[in-house]
Amino acid sequence: MEASPRSASLSGVTGAPRLQTPPDPHTTDHFVYLRDVSWREYEALLAMRGDRSVPRITYLEGQLELMSASRYHEDDKTRFARLLEAWADETGIELEGYGSWTLKKSEEERGAEPDECYTLGRVPSGDDDRPDLAIEVIWTGGGIDKLEIYRKLGVREVWTYERGTLRFFRLEGERYRELPGSELLPAFDPALVTRCMMEPSQGAAVRALRAALREKE
Repeated sequence: MEASPRSASLSGVTGAPRLQTPPDPHTTDHFVYLRDVSWREYEALLAMRGDRSVPRITYLEGQLELMSASRYHEDDKTRFARLLEAWADETGIELEGYGSWTLKKSEEERGAEPDECYTLGRVPSGDDDRPDLAIEVIWTGGGIDKLEIYRKLGVREVWTYERGTLRFFRLEGERYRELPGSELLPAFDPALVTRCMMEPSQGAAVRALRAALREKE
């Protein structure tokens, strides 16, 4: 995969951006930020966008973020999803995928759309149900604090993937705690998946994962 500059950021998690030179605008995510946006205006924007996948809209207590993902961001998030789903298929884990499901809670003034999200061994029921797992790919620095949003939305685990580094955050009471691995999926091997992420294509990544898992049987 073509190399391109990235920066580290999940606001409140990974610190300041590390870019040393101005990014190529064709390889970075694009953000627009609005302030003093009411909940009603946020929902109106969601309705105006309709079923389109862009822009992705994040809302936190009057702050609104519109994000259009770069091709590189989309490649990482799709590649990771394919690997996770292949791993689940090979290991007999029942995962239900819901993509960038719009999660929102008016009383907490929060709304988010993860890169990918899943429930484990169940099908969601009701508008207020939540995924068990949300995945966020970090490609371009900045943005609203997603963990602060997911905390009040009640998402049990959030995984972040950035440039070969996979991090796990588990909701415990009113805060997320970073763990060395997933408690939802304790058999999941982050080292194997991050290694497969470096394969030259998505298909090669999935084949490498499946081959490695079958060698262990």
